[in-house]
Order: sequence, then structure tokens, then C-alpha cells
Amino acid sequence: MCYSWYMSMKRTNVYADPEDLAIIKEAAKRRGVSEAEIIRQGIHLAAMANRVWDEPLFSRTFRGPGRTPDKVEVRDAVADAVGRETESGTAA
Repeated sequence: MCYSWYMSMKRTNVYADPEDLAIIKEAAKRRGVSEAEIIRQGIHLAAMANRVWDEPLFSRTFRGPGRTPDKVEVRDAVADAVGRETESGTAA
């Protein structure tokens, strides 16, 4: 994934273990991309993994039987919820 085409970048310095740098160099050569691109991807993954979102991942609740539902019950509950949203015109 190349990030440079859609966002400006800032230069920074980081310290890295020689072993990690060797792995990055090897991966970049194998994939045919720059070492900097491998590092940018790693920074992006780390940033996203540590991001705090304004809204919880599961902001909706579903009515249920008060026990852990099985696979079919989960699928049916989600399908019903999507159907209700589609009918009301709020589906994404």
C-alpha cells in the first residue's frame, strides 16, 4: 500500500533493532518496494491498532434470549437488523 499519493508526509527518526532492520530489508527486496514503504506500513498498522475511537465498535444492541446465541441465531438477528434498516432507508 503506497501512502504517498494521498497524504503529505513528515520526516522522523526512529531507533530500530538491527535484526528488525535486516528483516525489513529482506522483505522490501522480496516485495520489490522500498524499505521506507515497509516501515510506513508498519507505522500505519501500529497507529491504527492503538487508535481510540470516539464511538464504540458495537454501538447497537440486539434483543436476545439471555444466553449465548448459536451461529444461526446470530446470523438471523443480524439479517433482521439489516432488513429493518434497509426498510427505513438508513442502511449504508
